[in-house]
Formats: sequence, C-alpha cells, structure tokens
Amino acid sequence: MATKRTFPDSFIDEDPQKALEALNDALQGDSENAEWFSQRAYAHILLKNYSCAADDAKKAQQLKPSLPLTFMRTGIAEYHLGRYESARTAFTQGHQLDVSDKSFGVWIKCCEEMMEEQKQNGSVSTTPTAPPVKYDWYQTESQVIVTVMVKKVPKDGMCVNFLERELSATIRLASGEDYNIKLHLLHPIIPQQSTFKILTTKVEIKMKKMDAIRWEKLEGEGQDSNIKHFDPNQYPSSSQHACKWDKMVVDINEEEKNEKLEGDAALNKLFQQIYTDGSDEVKRAMNKSFTESGGTVLSTNWKDVGKRKVDMSPPDDVEFKKSQQQ
Repeated sequence: MATKRTFPDSFIDEDPQKALEALNDALQGDSENAEWFSQRAYAHILLKNYSCAADDAKKAQQLKPSLPLTFMRTGIAEYHLGRYESARTAFTQGHQLDVSDKSFGVWIKCCEEMMEEQKQNGSVSTTPTAPPVKYDWYQTESQVIVTVMVKKVPKDGMCVNFLERELSATIRLASGEDYNIKLHLLHPIIPQQSTFKILTTKVEIKMKKMDAIRWEKLEGEGQDSNIKHFDPNQYPSSSQHACKWDKMVVDINEEEKNEKLEGDAALNKLFQQIYTDGSDEVKRAMNKSFTESGGTVLSTNWKDVGKRKVDMSPPDDVEFKKSQQQ
C-alpha cells in the first residue's frame, strides 16, 4: 500500500522553494487535495508570493471549507497585500471553526488596527480599479504561448502555477497593483515543461502541449471528436490571414518538374534525379565510376563497379592524353 505524501510545516520552513517545487509536483497527481493547496500557500507566504498564497488558500477553502488553517493562510496573505478587511473576514471565519486557536484573535486585532489607521489617514480601504491589461495567445505544434502586455514587471513580480488543465498567474504591475489571470485550458499541458519569461514590454507564458494537436480556442472543455492534427496554416492568432506555405511549396515543385530543359541541362537534370531517387548502392556506384573514370563513365550498377576499378572510357571521337609532369 502506497504511503500518502505529507508536507509538514517543518519541511516547508527548512527550504520553502524546494517545498514549493515538491508541492507543485504532488498537485499534478492530485489537484483536489485541500491540505496540499493550504501547505503550498504557506510556502508562498514564506517566499513573499502573497497573491499566489491567497489563490491557493482560497482554493483549499473551496475544497475543504471545514479546515480552519485555510482561513488562517488566506487571512495572512490578504493582510500582507494590504487588504485588511478581507483578511479580517477570513480570520473571523477561521476563528468560528476553531475557537481554541488564540492566534485568530490576535490577527483580527491587527487587521482592525490597520483599518483604523487607514481611516485616520483619510485612506479608504477599497480595492483600486486595476488598469486595463490585455493578453493574447498563439500556438506552435508543441506549445501554446500566452502573451500579457504589461511593461516594467519586476524580476520577482510574477507567480505562475501550471496545472494539467489550468493556468493561474499573478503579475505585479509597475503601479504596485496585482493583475491576476486564471485560464481553464481547452486541452492538457505538461506543467513540468511549461515556463514563463518577464520581458521589458510584456510577459510570455509558454505551455507545453501534451498532444501535438491544434487548439481551436484557449479555454473550454476539449472533446476528442473535435481534436484536429496541428496545421501551421490554420491557427488562431492576432493575424486574420494565414499564408498557405505548403501549397506554395507544392506549386513551386510542380513548376520545376514541368520546366522543359534541353541538351546538357536536360541530361544533368536526369542524372541528378537518378542520384536523388536512387538507393545507397546506386549512389555509391555513380560516385565510384565517375571518380575512377575521370568523369567518362557513370554507372548505377554497384555489383559491377564495386568489385573492379573503372577504367577511363572517352567517346570515340575523343583521344585521352595523360598530363605530362615537368
């Protein structure tokens, strides 16, 4: 019987980053485990990824509403994000589930003090309206790429969680606000081979496709009956026109085939075609006979030329003379 994996606080305290990677891996196999989401939230808190921590803690709440610790994690994350009213609500709900845990009361008091301080400073505790942020997507045969058009994102200002059918990301904007994106993907990806990159003018998220098929759209419920093999000429993107490269190549090849050559050009083309389409033995025979005969013999019979030296055989009206060395 397999032993269920556990991730105690002591394990996370020792190396939060290592614990985060282990929890990411574990959640690939069981994306409905509330305890693991709660513990990953704790790892994010220690790494100061508070937006990701809040997302994971809330996910744990949905999966297991009776777990007080998930409300504790949510409250701590919200508190560090400056959302004191939301934090107080989470701590209050957690305290109702476990009245014996005095730390809930301490946190509730801290939230109330910060809320009072905001009022005294004339600050209204409301969530500011996030600036409009646009994202687009395109695909290759092996990847789906999501591009978020945001500038000047700090190097440590992005947190991304990849699941087989879900992408969630929190991006810290230059204004200090957080932009959240959560996508329920049309088809599965390989989380371990998916990456993201912060650039000067945008953020790029690359998700490795599990199957090399064409996605009709980014989100939704994919069905096998709708699956199509990837066609680079037909893909959703910001461009409305796709160049039919395959057809263009075919047309060019047809033109080349239909081109009528004469004389030596036609003969050379014939030899090239024989060499291109020939087997390894045919190619060896042609190379050996041409080289040994000084270009006067071109044979495709390896059984013949393979066991002898091919002598020079100039045309009847041509006399072959060896060069004289001085």
